[in-house]
Amino acid sequence: MKKLLYSLIFLLGFLTNNVSAQTKNAYKKGEWIQFRVHYGIINAGYASMEVKEEKINDKKIQHVIGKGWSTGMLDWVFPVKDRYESFIDPKTGFPIRAIRKVKEGKHTKNVELFFEKDSVLTIDHKNKEQERVAAKDVQDMIAAFYYLRNNVSDSLKIAESVGIDMFFDGKKFPFKLVKLGEETIKTKFGKIKCIKFRPLVQSGRVFKAKESLTLWITADKNKIPVRIQADLAVGALKADIEEYKGLSHPLNIIMD
Repeated sequence: MKKLLYSLIFLLGFLTNNVSAQTKNAYKKGEWIQFRVHYGIINAGYASMEVKEEKINDKKIQHVIGKGWSTGMLDWVFPVKDRYESFIDPKTGFPIRAIRKVKEGKHTKNVELFFEKDSVLTIDHKNKEQERVAAKDVQDMIAAFYYLRNNVSDSLKIAESVGIDMFFDGKKFPFKLVKLGEETIKTKFGKIKCIKFRPLVQSGRVFKAKESLTLWITADKNKIPVRIQADLAVGALKADIEEYKGLSHPLNIIMD
């Protein structure tokens, strides 16, 4: 469960960093998307992402909040309650601050990141520790999603891969996506034409193997995720779009 929540928040954004065809208004203030995490017909939890606008030192900042939580029997056996926040400079698309608060069973984490010109300062509030790491032009897991939605290239061909530098758990590392093709996904709203990607992730870091995830995003100006499927150590989970509001563009739904 928690690893699929990671995928929702950590891998949604790896669409592309090729800027040949930009969509500078892929999202706006007020956008909210919720996903149902399930194993077959059994609900495991939900995840959501929301865009707000705030002012910090008289400067407009995009405040994006990602949440993940367990439900039903899983919540009783292994409760999950995660919250990720990113404060993004809308002019550059890069984060200036990020917050990660997680509660997964007995495991808890409360970490804050401050992104500076050539480094990232990590403050671990739980353990009362600080660390500064040299890292330039990096994205946190939330900011990457929105940055790349606004810089997605429609010219990417099947089997081509793209990547972005991420900062997670005190380290900078590259992630890549491979375009698998296009596919129409059936949702509760109707059929939606999607672009299908496979993230190449580090085996043993977040997921069990390099090809354990598949991601579908809308083939329109919104570039929102419709489905994520994760093959984990025990079975497989899916996250499907459940609700949405405040999109910048109408969702292209194919009606039979």
